[in-house]
Amino acid sequence: VQLQASGGGLVHAGGSLRLSCAASGLTFSSYGMGWFRQAPGKEREFVAAYSWYGSIHYADSVKGRFTISRDNAKNTMYLQMNSLKPEDTAVYYCAARARGPTPYNDYRRPIADYWGQGTLVTVSS
Repeated sequence: VQLQASGGGLVHAGGSLRLSCAASGLTFSSYGMGWFRQAPGKEREFVAAYSWYGSIHYADSVKGRFTISRDNAKNTMYLQMNSLKPEDTAVYYCAARARGPTPYNDYRRPIADYWGQGTLVTVSS
């Protein structure tokens, strides 16, 4: 399994970015897939995810601003980020879990089996 994240960059507050995660070696419907982020000096945190049942989940901090989607034909997952805030600045990682329905546990802590390399999102004020 390989995950390749891309699409990060520098954007002003209020702007938008779309991240992509190209996956190989897996079938989306058999994995819990999601996005996490890690800001400097902080722990990696959950952002958004698909369960392997197809349900979608968001962190409260991004609800209404971020949208997760996927193109099964292209084996690519996306994260559309709108109304970006400086506190969204982080390295964003895509992740996949084969051994359970979601790449996070009951406390929303990351428990993925596979990780992409991360893409940096910087939001200036």
